[in-house]
Amino acid sequence: MSDARSTALVPAGAGGAVMALPPIGNLDAYISAVNRLPMLTLEREQALARSFHDDGDLSAARELVMSHLRLVVSISRKYLGYGLPHADLIQEGNIGLMKAVKRFDPDRGVRLVSFALHWIKAEIHEFVLKNWRMVKVATTKAQRKLFFNLRSMTPDAHTLTPDEVETIAEHLNVREKDVIEMETRFGGRDVALEPDSDDSEGGYAPISYLSAADADPTTIIEQRQFDRLQGEGIALALEALDPRSRRIVETRWLRDEDDGGTLTLHELAGEFGVSAERIRQIEAKALEKMKASLEQYA
Repeated sequence: MSDARSTALVPAGAGGAVMALPPIGNLDAYISAVNRLPMLTLEREQALARSFHDDGDLSAARELVMSHLRLVVSISRKYLGYGLPHADLIQEGNIGLMKAVKRFDPDRGVRLVSFALHWIKAEIHEFVLKNWRMVKVATTKAQRKLFFNLRSMTPDAHTLTPDEVETIAEHLNVREKDVIEMETRFGGRDVALEPDSDDSEGGYAPISYLSAADADPTTIIEQRQFDRLQGEGIALALEALDPRSRRIVETRWLRDEDDGGTLTLHELAGEFGVSAERIRQIEAKALEKMKASLEQYA
């Protein structure tokens, strides 16, 4: 998609309405155009959201999406290090933005920019994980956290020492074995299933000895449910929390290095003017509430 027109970057909206900018020749022109789109005041945003939420006004949804396209461009830049086309990252982020607009409730007291942030990142994360390599390198929560943080924590790509493994595991709140496993996956390479036509050793290609058994439908369904819980389910569970509890959960569990990293109990205690133990109690209660929401969602 590196040469895609800007109209390809803005997918169809709710009900099939097409949201498109005027014809633009390249990605730089598209970015320049979306940065010139006016931002919405709180009053205008709420009016548009209610018009779409209550009356199904697609023009209101269109304006909400268009006014936040610059947010998608800003977030997508943080994922350029994975070697994927910037235009593709933007397009996936736009899909997440549209999902956020569809589910946005103006009466919850949260601005759309904050609500959409999780949806945009979730959509881009899925795209990166599915396309960075043919084989998935991250499926669990710990693996995803490592995937999006490990390379930035080891910029010179050297083999991690035991002390570095321990430090990274403590910082990201994951097991040391998960750090070692992800480091090994990063160091691997993709292998073609079928050999080149001029390869004289084609009989030893993986296609020659790998079985062709069909995928287990149960496993596929379970994976889809897991992916939904990781994106939509967690976003909905966060919505059910009060602002303080949501802030604690997000800064303790859901922030990556690009967002400033996770905060400690003592840092949050200073922010809210309570003890670290009180923050721990609020966090535990919030996680239990999210767990119940996710079980109900599943």
